[in-house]
Amino acid sequence: MITNEIWLLAGTAVFLGFFHTLVGPDHYLPFIAMAKARQWPLKKTLMISFFSGLGHVLSSVLLGFLGLALGIAVSKLETAESWRGNAAAWLFIGFGFAYLIWGLHRAIKNKPHHHAHAHADGAVHDHLHQHESEHVHVHERREKANITPWVLFTIFVFGPCEPLIPLIMYPAAKHSLAGVVLVAGTFAVATIATMLAIIALSTWGLSFVRLGRLERYAHALAGGAIFLSGLAVQFLGL
Repeated sequence: MITNEIWLLAGTAVFLGFFHTLVGPDHYLPFIAMAKARQWPLKKTLMISFFSGLGHVLSSVLLGFLGLALGIAVSKLETAESWRGNAAAWLFIGFGFAYLIWGLHRAIKNKPHHHAHAHADGAVHDHLHQHESEHVHVHERREKANITPWVLFTIFVFGPCEPLIPLIMYPAAKHSLAGVVLVAGTFAVATIATMLAIIALSTWGLSFVRLGRLERYAHALAGGAIFLSGLAVQFLGL
């Protein structure tokens, strides 16, 4: 039975899902940064973001249902969620730092330089030359690009939805299973919808930004953004 109290909890879930996502840069910044660096189309960016967000929410929902089924105390589940939060933050920090270093190495290696050419008539001219852009095959680029979405998805599954279990699922469980499903579902929809809205608007806005000479540092900038978002989550509690 869905009571008025359950509907009130569902409304609270919408607010918490929206606020929890908005104040957590790890919910959208990695996807925005990677979409810009790897030039993902908006459709691909949103698809990767959607499935990562779904895994993010479902991992906490499943943990909550497991706690309900086994009668595990809320405090113990909060401890598990705290551990998952630390793990996810450090994974973002590690991944961002590694990607930053790789991006800097790639940018330095691909630094434009001049090559002089002499012709039979004695004329000499030079032109700007970039090794990687000319010598890396298309299938090699695609192979590298396929790894990143899985990395983001895996890290996101580790990330907990902190408000879900103590503030929503257990109060709802006192009433009915249908109430638990409703409250968890509204939280999931609010969280993922907020993620997708922020990512879509930001990606669209960044599509008009031209980095110019900084273009070859796009991957390093993306890694730096993810690294900083991980630090913000771990040390500022965002």
